[in-house]
Amino acid sequence: MHDEWSQAVDVRTHAADRLAEAARSGEQCAPIRDLVATEAAGYAVQEINTRRALDAGRRLVGRKIGATNEQVRAKLGIGQPDFGMLFADMSYCDGLPVPVDKFLQPRAEAEVALVLGRDLTGGPFTVADVIRAVEFALPAIEIADSRIADWDITLADTIADNASAGAFVLGNTPVSLMGLDLRAAGMTMTRAGQEVSAGSGEACMGNPLNAALWLASRLGRTNYALRAGDVVLTGALGPVVPVEAGDVFEARVGGLGSVRAVFSK
Repeated sequence: MHDEWSQAVDVRTHAADRLAEAARSGEQCAPIRDLVATEAAGYAVQEINTRRALDAGRRLVGRKIGATNEQVRAKLGIGQPDFGMLFADMSYCDGLPVPVDKFLQPRAEAEVALVLGRDLTGGPFTVADVIRAVEFALPAIEIADSRIADWDITLADTIADNASAGAFVLGNTPVSLMGLDLRAAGMTMTRAGQEVSAGSGEACMGNPLNAALWLASRLGRTNYALRAGDVVLTGALGPVVPVEAGDVFEARVGGLGSVRAVFSK
């Protein structure tokens, strides 16, 4: 039994090493589903690289929720979303250059970001608990990225690869949830002034708050329970768009204003 456990640990470390080396070298790697095939194993691999990041002094500032769109889940053959870790060095300023060469195969997606004013530990929670915990909302552009060649991913691949997290840009004008209907909030994202994506809060699990509730309940009794100050990227509001050097994206979300991601040439 001990040998089987050791073997599983070795395989997961090997998968984590493959992803870490791709991130370090900028060379895309093969999928890791030859090594880990389940959701639980994917999170175990993610945890290895999260620990390494924290040990290296990176600061955890929030979480991202992935696969909040029904069509994406259908494509991956899954029934629920996934999550990854957000670190301070993944955050870029609204309108200031984002170094495009930091990414392997970036894609931009417009989202609602929630910033917590209270901890969400324990649980299970209700939407009311989540609303009380949220201090303010911001428009956001997430830069999704995959270390796995050609985005050839299954659920286990993307979870292990930190839910395909790359970076994020937050808007600068905080908005209270009071009286805000996030389900009905419309989103448009432009590139160089041309619309490239459109959607609404309803595309994100029916409401971005539903996604946040799922995450809070999923993490509430773990070491990664959501804490005051954490940023939660709740998931894409519309189609995801590939990024090229020199691109300028602007996302507008109803009631929340706009945010710009400017990629270096």
